[in-house]
Amino acid sequence: MIYRSPFPDIEIPVRPLHDHVFEHADRWPDKPALIDGPTDRTLTYAQLRSAVRTVAAGLAARGFARGDVLAIYSPNLPEYAAAFFGVSTAGGIVTTMNPLYTAEEVNRQLQDSGARFLLTIPQFLDAARKGAENTGVEEIFVFGEADGATPFASLMAGGEPPAATIDPRDDLAALPYSSGTTGLPKGVMLTHYNLVANVVQIAANEGIAAEDTLIGILPFYHIYGMTVIMSASLQAGATIVTMPRFDLEQFLGLLQKHRVTTAYLVPPIVLALAKHPLVDKFDISSLKNIMSGAAPLPESVARGAAARNDMLVRQGYGLTETSPVTHTNSPRKETRITSVGTSLPNTEWRIVDVATHRDAAPGALGEVWIRGPQVMKGYLHNPEATRQMLDADGWLHTGDIGKADEDGYLYVVDRLKELIKYKAFQVAPAELEAAVQSHPAVADAAVIPSPDEEAGEVPKAFVVLREGASATAEEIMAHVAAQVSPQKKVRRVEFIDAIPKVPSGKILRRQLVERERARLALTGSVRQRALTGRRRERTKHFPRSHRRSGRLPERAGWGGRTDAGRTPAPLQAHRRRSARCHRPL
Repeated sequence: MIYRSPFPDIEIPVRPLHDHVFEHADRWPDKPALIDGPTDRTLTYAQLRSAVRTVAAGLAARGFARGDVLAIYSPNLPEYAAAFFGVSTAGGIVTTMNPLYTAEEVNRQLQDSGARFLLTIPQFLDAARKGAENTGVEEIFVFGEADGATPFASLMAGGEPPAATIDPRDDLAALPYSSGTTGLPKGVMLTHYNLVANVVQIAANEGIAAEDTLIGILPFYHIYGMTVIMSASLQAGATIVTMPRFDLEQFLGLLQKHRVTTAYLVPPIVLALAKHPLVDKFDISSLKNIMSGAAPLPESVARGAAARNDMLVRQGYGLTETSPVTHTNSPRKETRITSVGTSLPNTEWRIVDVATHRDAAPGALGEVWIRGPQVMKGYLHNPEATRQMLDADGWLHTGDIGKADEDGYLYVVDRLKELIKYKAFQVAPAELEAAVQSHPAVADAAVIPSPDEEAGEVPKAFVVLREGASATAEEIMAHVAAQVSPQKKVRRVEFIDAIPKVPSGKILRRQLVERERARLALTGSVRQRALTGRRRERTKHFPRSHRRSGRLPERAGWGGRTDAGRTPAPLQAHRRRSARCHRPL
């Protein structure tokens, strides 16, 4: 079954991205377009529009032309938008980089994208220089000034840019890279038409207005911040307050100071709004509308944030490959908090059974397929990956597992590649993470597959406790078991200080999986050495039951119990750090 938007299709303008974003800028020339949160440095719409044109002229004077690539390696700043749309006006392509990248990661993206210029900040200059070695980068620019780099201001010496010939349907405007949570990042080719389409679709569904003030904490290098904040909000005439990095106290202070009305966030920030005690010290009553995306938002977190702060909390869905938004809980329709909503205008979607490749019935799980004008052109230099993701009929195979209800709302369960194969069952980590996070002592959690001889894989939860709170592994597992069917129970728990995530909020499960494999390899090595040594030692050192079974007692630190069923005193200190439990259904 093909699902469509409950809203009518809309006309998608065929024009360059910068022309569309600044279509109405002359209506409010003196209105703040972007405000730097830490310093209050402000660009009005007139100043921003002028900066965009002079940047384009400065680049053209250096021979930068249609199809050339400029890389931006910077946190959020007001001038980021001037650079981004200046490149677009010159006919070029922006490839955006994660500010947390190492020099090696910078080098890889510069090599793959073929960037001619690199724009960064003074603090990142050393990594930028090293990353630019043995690439095609001809010049490095910096916001501000730094020795050995060209000031960004030098691009803004004045003058009008030459008219650039742009084919919106074919020419790229942006080249963001996939997050690389399941493999090496890939360059996602987004045309002017793709991005304009999504801005128009967002405007039809979200209703961002010139009276709105938004917080720009979503990184502009990420497609969520690039399109929803930097493009759609500026096109609507709203004001954006930028933050170069997330700090909860500063974030709350800016919400209060600027009377922010709308926030597009990721789940970790919504979690803070729901649970952190610091929230009560600030007046954030102006904030009435939150959209969470980029990763699943547990129901308990959404309801907690909404009730605590008297605001509407909604979920949306999309991918870098879809520019990014495909679904939202529109303010014009009923919000279903566990759903990511209905599709945007001009967007079709299906739920496809992964075994039969046939459409799944409402309520049945399958892979989410998307088709619409916001779907990418393909992956750069990677036709095989493009063929795997995008079929001949234009359907994007997202790799996400979801289901549809009778009213056409989408519920995303998890990534296809991240499902835990427990015996004959497939278990979604995101569902268990939501269950773990509903425990009052839990601040954050991630669930991964942990190898197991009998079951193949069992769900293991990595848990971060709230400051001052306490809980045992058994309490966490019992809490989850009360909410899920037997095959979904969490069977191992480890307490850690922080869950590794990309800035968008996606969990870096690969890091946790590698950590778990290394731990099991070490445990297996230690156990094998102990078994080898056992042949030279008296067997009376081990309980009789283990002499019969050939197994050693559980090691301290894994939460094992003695044959008597009580935890020995030396293990008490380890209980909160880690637990390993094997339990039958």
